[in-house]
This record gives sequence, C-alpha cells and structure tokens, in this order.
Amino acid sequence: MAKTNTIITIGRQFGSGGREIGYMVADKLGIKLYDKEMLQRAAQDSGICEELFESHDEKPSNSFLYSLVMDTYSMGYSGSTYNDMPINHKIFLAQFDAIKKIANEGPCILVGRCADYALEGYPNLLSVFIHADLDARIKRIAKKYDLTDAKAKDLIIKTNKKRASYYNYYTDKRWGDADSYDVCLDSSVLGLEGTAEAIIKLIEVKEKGIKRNIWQCDE
Repeated sequence: MAKTNTIITIGRQFGSGGREIGYMVADKLGIKLYDKEMLQRAAQDSGICEELFESHDEKPSNSFLYSLVMDTYSMGYSGSTYNDMPINHKIFLAQFDAIKKIANEGPCILVGRCADYALEGYPNLLSVFIHADLDARIKRIAKKYDLTDAKAKDLIIKTNKKRASYYNYYTDKRWGDADSYDVCLDSSVLGLEGTAEAIIKLIEVKEKGIKRNIWQCDE
C-alpha cells in the first residue's frame, strides 16, 4: 500500500539525476514512477503508434499553435475535428489525456512531459524541479555515456534546450523558473539520496497541511 496520497511531478535538468531521484522516492513510498511509460500509455489509449510518441518526446514543434491545441482540448473535440488534426496535435492531446488518467488512478511520480502543467489544480500535486551545478552534470553525463567533458557539455546544452523549448511552448510557464514549480532542489548540493529525502519530507509537510485544513473546515 502506498505511503502517500500525493502525485509528484519531476522536471529536471539533463544530468541532474532527476529520474534516479524519482525512482528512489517511488521505491520508498511504494508508488509507481512513469517516464517512458507515459508514452506507452498514451499510445495504448489512443491507438497511435508508440514510435511516433518517442520521436516527438519532449521535442517542440513549430507546425501548430499551442493556443489551437489547448482550445481544442478545453472545448472538447469532435471525431471529425480530431481526424483532421496533424499527427502532432493528436500526440500532444493523447499524452495530455494519458497523464490525467494515470494521476486519477492514484499517487504516482510523473517525470517530465509537462505533467505539472497537465495536472495544475490538483490539490494533491507536488511539482518539483531538480537542477544541479553544470560541472556536476558534465561529470555525471561524461561517466554515464563514456563521453569527453566537451561532448557531455554539448549534449547537456542541446537536451536542456529541447526540454525548455517543449515546456515553454506547451505551457504558460517557463522551464526551470522557480515560479513554475512548488519547489526547486539542487541535487549537486543535496546529493541524489538527499534530494530524494527532501522530496519525501516535503510530501509529509504538504499532507499534514492538507489534513490540518480539512480539520479546520470541519470545526
């Protein structure tokens, strides 16, 4: 049984260890982490080929307007409207739907893919952004992928640029800005395990606050 009722979303700089930290938190809380699994779920529910989700994964597209997509989502879309959409529209909407369905099934951790924005307004949501010192990220990526420091730095810059462009394009917030999340944590200061422990502590504080508010409302 899960040790929490909170849904945690994790945004992360490439090389910060965000996904590993997420797995640590998931393991300690007894909940599931969704990373690429979000794409699998979206493909399964929508009937769209999973390879298409992977090819568009956290990559911005200039082939359609964000406002058009969101207007279509918020207003509901008819079968004919949906069929006429470019594949990019369908992929975004399917992923958006999948994130909401996963969250509605219970506490979990969702990594990247604008999950914090898709679930905005959920009272049991804790959105976290994990960053780290550039040198620490370079060392981590160079070691993980057996790259030179220069190539690791180049990969980090390119990957983060894609993630930022994707997030900034599809949401009304800015990727990595403190105002866009409930909390931002530096894994190069706290360490991976320390960051995981901090997230768990934050969840405990948040859930105590929710309970306190419920009791006050009952009085």
